[in-house]
Amino acid sequence: MIVQKLALFDLDDTLVDRLAAFRRWVAEFTGRRGLSKQDAAWMIELDADGSLPTEEFFAAVHERFGVPEPVDMLWDAYRVRMPELVVCPRPVLRGLRRLRKAGWRVGIVTNGTAAHQRGKIYRSGLVDVVDGWAISGEERSGKPGPQLFQIAARRCEANVRDGGWMIGDDPVDDIVGGVFAGLRTIWIDRGIRPWQGLPDLPGLPAPPGLRPDHVVTDTVGAIKVLLGQ
Repeated sequence: MIVQKLALFDLDDTLVDRLAAFRRWVAEFTGRRGLSKQDAAWMIELDADGSLPTEEFFAAVHERFGVPEPVDMLWDAYRVRMPELVVCPRPVLRGLRRLRKAGWRVGIVTNGTAAHQRGKIYRSGLVDVVDGWAISGEERSGKPGPQLFQIAARRCEANVRDGGWMIGDDPVDDIVGGVFAGLRTIWIDRGIRPWQGLPDLPGLPAPPGLRPDHVVTDTVGAIKVLLGQ
């Protein structure tokens, strides 16, 4: 079976280094307020690599440090600043250009608020090297449900019914979601997390033996898989 040249990518910690940007934001936040390195380490641990809901994160920060701004103001300032700190590595940008030159349609599928994620796409330079994207906050639908993948494919003038690939670092949102959408999958393990199967989540009808088609360390490695290198 010939699979169409459609590559859909996750955004945070796949195309852009969200953790590095978050560490820079923490350094700014603690530096302005005279907080310690231990305080910065606490914030990074609390964030849990982006897995803690942002509202809970800022509620905990507000309570611990007694900052004068309310939680929603902290969150608003964060949403403005984080896209300015996010970087897409140049090798990734070059790889995406190579994919498109080779005839691939390239898209982004990401959960998150519209302005926040769109800001990252524009400021990182990704807007110039992809054909389209779908953001859960804009579409009222999120990963791992299939609709967001379908929307992203349409924005790339493709259809998931004709196959393609989903590339990302989250085993549920990206790998299970990609499989349920009818796509082949590449999991980014970031060199720190060997594939250990899927978590036992209620209501997740994924077969226990489900695995990604490929496991790679980073997005450059995933692009090499797609290009057959």
